[in-house]
Amino acid sequence: MKAGIVVDRGKIEIIEADEPDLAQYPEGTIKIKTEMSAICGSDTPKFTLDQDDYPGRLGMSIHEAIGTVAQSNSARFKPGDRVLALPRQIGGCSEYYLSHEDVTVRLVDFHSQEQILMSQPLGTVIWAARKLGSVINKDVVIFGAGPIGLLTAHTISNLGAKTVTVVDVVDFRLFVARRMMATNTINARKEDPLEKIEEITEGRMADVAIEMVGHNFETINTCIDAVKRLGTVLCFGVPDEDVYPIHYRKIISKNIRLHGTIGPEAQADFPLAMDWIAQGRIDVSPIITHRLPFTEVQKGFEMFVNERDKAIKIVLEY
Repeated sequence: MKAGIVVDRGKIEIIEADEPDLAQYPEGTIKIKTEMSAICGSDTPKFTLDQDDYPGRLGMSIHEAIGTVAQSNSARFKPGDRVLALPRQIGGCSEYYLSHEDVTVRLVDFHSQEQILMSQPLGTVIWAARKLGSVINKDVVIFGAGPIGLLTAHTISNLGAKTVTVVDVVDFRLFVARRMMATNTINARKEDPLEKIEEITEGRMADVAIEMVGHNFETINTCIDAVKRLGTVLCFGVPDEDVYPIHYRKIISKNIRLHGTIGPEAQADFPLAMDWIAQGRIDVSPIITHRLPFTEVQKGFEMFVNERDKAIKIVLEY
């Protein structure tokens, strides 16, 4: 089978590899023939940062993937089932990958499979939103208008927020944020985000600030500044370092609630995300900007990382 692998910083090769032998894996394992996958922001550190050893993991870190069950050691899934499944052992940038029944769900019937693929990132957003409790009539600010930030804007809007403000430094992403139900957008290169948040909230500041940029520590501190006393900060962005300097005294003095999130709970959040998409309760189509053969994954990562061709969500086809 063909599979992608990171061989050096910023360099991906497509190689020939043996198909996984299901007999070598425990009960509940599923072998899936990949149909579509997508590039996630959390995949980019393996591409952009120096790693301890090369080559990297077969199939890379691609984890948003759907396909058809080819073989199964699970009583819950049989060959021919079409599924969304989190990769195990082998990443999703390969013609076949392995998963486990605990993180696999059947696809719902829907006309657009690329939109159903978005159930994976949307599921992580649902998991994060569960931690916030009710956002009805609250002022919410989202730092980062990547795919996850845009899905979060739509979700928080659906859940009844008073204002949904999205902050980024890229205008084309902020344009899409409006299509994803943001009530306000701020380009942090052109305007002071804290001053604008104060203006938008009529002096209240945000009830909730969500960090979705990652790869830096400055944004989390801006989130701490952006919320009012007794506000909530949700940390979602992927860090490049294990330890970040944050304004600890401000967290205490403002009585801030600080949540971390990574997930999701697959059997609860993926099916709900699929239902939202299939029932038309959330429109994910504005974030899907490009489709490439998976053998062009190098091009896809370069487009995503370098913000070329107004790329937001890049779907890989097999």
